[in-house]
Amino acid sequence: MGTEIERRFLVENGTWREQTTCSTVLLQGYLSVGPATVRVRMADNEAWLTIKGPTRGLSRAEFEYPIPAADAHQMLYSLCSGNLIEKTRHLVPHHGDIWEVDEFHGLNQGLVLAELEMDNEAHVFVRPAWLGNEVTTDPRYTNSSLALNPRPGSSDAVESGKMQ
Repeated sequence: MGTEIERRFLVENGTWREQTTCSTVLLQGYLSVGPATVRVRMADNEAWLTIKGPTRGLSRAEFEYPIPAADAHQMLYSLCSGNLIEKTRHLVPHHGDIWEVDEFHGLNQGLVLAELEMDNEAHVFVRPAWLGNEVTTDPRYTNSSLALNPRPGSSDAVESGKMQ
């Protein structure tokens, strides 16, 4: 069984951009949002079906399978609930960790979240200066929630005018 262990944060400013090593445009939608979440995701001509269980602490079961891009496209535009999530994922190394900074587009335009996937819940990391409030346990900031209830420009940084 696969396990996802991650922490999520709002992003306070744009200084992370200077350290970005890779960026990928993602489109994703949800076939089911609970208790198990089933997601379809596309990046260029690659696609995946991902099943995630309920979160316990910082962890949850995760299973991900490659699927044909044509199938993913059809699922995204005919089977998904809510709105599609459009975002650019930037990989940002910081003190030995790789942060995934998601810059949302479309209905969630202006929202920027950072995620750190970890090997265990006790993982200690050096906090980047651009991190804002932690939202790991805030259900409003899960991608499946953002598909159903968009939060455009809703990060603390955007609300307080700190985004660069």
